Amino acid sequence: MRTSDILKKLNIPRHKLYYLEQKGYIKPKRIPMGELESREYSEEEFRKLELIWKYLQSGFKHKIAYEKAMEELRSPGLKLDAQDQKSGPPQSKT
Repeated sequence: MRTSDILKKLNIPRHKLYYLEQKGYIKPKRIPMGELESREYSEEEFRKLELIWKYLQSGFKHKIAYEKAMEELRSPGLKLDAQDQKSGPPQSKT
């Protein structure tokens, strides 16, 4: 999947996408095209990016968004709800 596909599917700003790459959170394959380079994203990278973007939009900082995305990827049965995570654990009613 190319950069333009990612931008359309996730509606993520290009500078955010490149920032995440610069920080090492995603690592697309670079394909030389003459003097330029194109980026190719695997399905795994796309899924990771999709989750990071979900958490960024929920108000998490970049590092925390990345950590939560990786946790969700490692535990596919566990779906972290961004709102629950921001508010903390549920309070017991006694």
